[in-house]
Amino acid sequence: MPNVFVNYRTGDEESAATMIARELARRFADERVFFASNSIEPGRRFPVELVRAVEECEALLAVIGPRWAEVRGSDGRPALEAEQDWTRREIHTALDRGVLVIPVLVGKATRIDRTLLPDDLLELADCQYRRFDHRNAESDLTALGDTLARLLPELGAVDRYARAVRERAEEKSRKKSARDAGHTRMRTRDVKQRVRGGIGNLNGDLSGTFVNEPQGPVNTGWGHQYNAPHFEGDNTGVQFTAGDNSGTVHQRFERERRPSDDGR
Repeated sequence: MPNVFVNYRTGDEESAATMIARELARRFADERVFFASNSIEPGRRFPVELVRAVEECEALLAVIGPRWAEVRGSDGRPALEAEQDWTRREIHTALDRGVLVIPVLVGKATRIDRTLLPDDLLELADCQYRRFDHRNAESDLTALGDTLARLLPELGAVDRYARAVRERAEEKSRKKSARDAGHTRMRTRDVKQRVRGGIGNLNGDLSGTFVNEPQGPVNTGWGHQYNAPHFEGDNTGVQFTAGDNSGTVHQRFERERRPSDDGR
């Protein structure tokens, strides 16, 4: 059973009625909001569905824009004057059954002109209204939803439950973020402690090369590592270097001299 029936006139602010129905369905659930183009299943008889939805709802929102009383029917007369006009019939049924009727004035519609209403809708002009402006859509939709949650106990309960669920989810997300941040700080501190006593190169973001307690030749830069002995020297001899980080052997080999022509 829908709690709210969204009534509107084709040719006058259908877009506003769609936005209102969509937001209320998002906030309170689809099945609690009746909007003819969405709520009547294919193959259903719309006259029966419309009458039943109006009779079962707790509140009817009459969406009224600047052209609401001006839109004309197939006979060229204002549609509002025809007794079989569905917009008129829905409002009349709600008023007749004592359903809460809330006019929603859209855009430049500033008031309901009593002189334009048929006799069975005169009471509509006495109903306190709400406003909806596309420029303030978010705040106006929130205010309309708050009004319905306050006036209709069942919607109020749904709204409180949904709010509690959102708050619990947000609190859980905040706690998870705090735990993740704590784990990151602990990992950073652990890595910094392990760096002590080691050798290598660590950048500020903990990237780079780090070697702890090396047991052999170490290359901390780019390229291949060569463990072969290294020879260096000049014309007087050759220096040989070999070993690992625990000790290095240095040997010097004198080159054999050959006698020169002058005997030296």
